[in-house]
Amino acid sequence: MLNLFTRPFRQPQPDLAGLGAGIIALPLTKGCTVPAGCFAVLANREGHTRRLSEGARAAILEGESAWCVHPGPYQCELLPFAAAPEIGLRVAFAIDTPDPRETQQRFDLYLASEGEAQVALGGFVASLEAALQRELAQGNLELPPCTTFEEWNAFRTGFNQLLYTRFGVMVDDCVPVDLGSSRDMAALLAARLALQPVPAAAPAQQEAFDAAPEDAKALRRLFLELPGLMCGWRLAILPADCAAFRHHQELLRRLDLVSLSVGTMPALELAAPGQPLPGAEQLRRARHSRRAAAALDEAWALLARMKLSDAALVPLLLEEADRIVANLECDCAARREVAA
Repeated sequence: MLNLFTRPFRQPQPDLAGLGAGIIALPLTKGCTVPAGCFAVLANREGHTRRLSEGARAAILEGESAWCVHPGPYQCELLPFAAAPEIGLRVAFAIDTPDPRETQQRFDLYLASEGEAQVALGGFVASLEAALQRELAQGNLELPPCTTFEEWNAFRTGFNQLLYTRFGVMVDDCVPVDLGSSRDMAALLAARLALQPVPAAAPAQQEAFDAAPEDAKALRRLFLELPGLMCGWRLAILPADCAAFRHHQELLRRLDLVSLSVGTMPALELAAPGQPLPGAEQLRRARHSRRAAAALDEAWALLARMKLSDAALVPLLLEEADRIVANLECDCAARREVAA
């Protein structure tokens, strides 16, 4: 008699070693069950995402990628100022729970557009630190010496909103710490000097990256994140002012054209159908793609400030948005060009 019932209905559990400690998300295979205390994020090629709760079976559709995510909490130490490695922030954060007001959760969009097969805690913390340092360097967040309670509360509010808007994480705790005793300052300075390029070789070092994967990563981010960014900007609360309204609508129109340009971007390696593009021009194109992705990061940070600003700051924020959109337009147009 044939043994028809030996095949299990559920696949064996995947190896999730390190998940929730040094790893935030790991790949999940089809048919596996989402472990307790975790959730799954599934994303297709178009960037549409969905979540599965713990205990659910991962029914992965054709063309979908799946991650098993541990929401945390996680702890890390961030350097708010790159030039002062002795000043740190000890931060505890967790991946946000689903917000019913949002059609797509921000962390799910991060996985679809930026996430690798495995999202390590160290790399994710480096992204958090880079976003914080950029906002402080541009003066959008302030953390002065001898910070008062009012200044600290203002910083925490902006910092919390930045991480939630940009990465979809909730900050549970954030306290200043002195890292001077735990950091080897001599080694840090030596490493920083070693990274400084020789003046004569600076242009070559600036271009030392693989053009194809960097260009693909930047364009994928732009293609998937620009619609979500426009939705956030469109929902921004503005004062009842006709000039601000027209400015806002013009910015959204220009962003829509940028999104259209990204969706119809020519292939990196082709100057025309059947005509290859020289390697130097491919590198130039990829450089503009990365600059456009950097402008996209600034746009997400601006959206976080929009959600906290009052009516008096709206004209300044719209001027900042004008600059960011102009950078996106310039770099996307340069990415389409065959030659500089």
